[in-house]
Amino acid sequence: MAPKDENELQHMLATALEQSHPTALRYPRGNGIGVPLDAEFRQLPIGKAEVLRRGRHGLVWAIGATVHPALEAVERLAKEGVELGLVNARFVKPLDRELLRAQLEQLGVAGARLATVEEHAVAGGFGSAVGEALSEMELHGVETLLVGVPDKFVPHGSQEVLRKVLGLDAEGLYFRFRTFFARGAAAAPVAAPAAPSHSAAPGGAA
Repeated sequence: MAPKDENELQHMLATALEQSHPTALRYPRGNGIGVPLDAEFRQLPIGKAEVLRRGRHGLVWAIGATVHPALEAVERLAKEGVELGLVNARFVKPLDRELLRAQLEQLGVAGARLATVEEHAVAGGFGSAVGEALSEMELHGVETLLVGVPDKFVPHGSQEVLRKVLGLDAEGLYFRFRTFFARGAAAAPVAAPAAPSHSAAPGGAA
């Protein structure tokens, strides 16, 4: 599990304590983002993601601390006419394959565009798990963009600086998404304009 903010973290902790098997919970160091905390803990359904936004031009599945920056990027693109769905994955394993399949089938699978975002190494990470799921479910033809930490040495630095350098802040994600989803948005079907009315001109044909 990986929480999107401090409120979800407390619910994930409560959920983990109720499990009869080992449970891994990954969260970043530092402060939360300042969201209100629910007064009561609640159990999260294991292996179920959270849909934050629906869109017709593509999908973004983000996990952990990348969810809120991804939401900022997606909302910015929406103002430009690019409507993207956004999912808070919550779980890497078990992955919510049922939701993933349903969303991609709604977009048409072949040619659908899907971006994954994680604050983790892309190699062997969340995005790789999503790619494996697509293969195992035989959802062929999906175009994917895996955003995360590249498979190379990353120097030390503050979280803010490193997220900016790696393109994992809202600004960086906005540009990555805009480039990747641009063609998909351009190819999306657009409603045909209404046929113009032809009123007869005074005294004869127009």
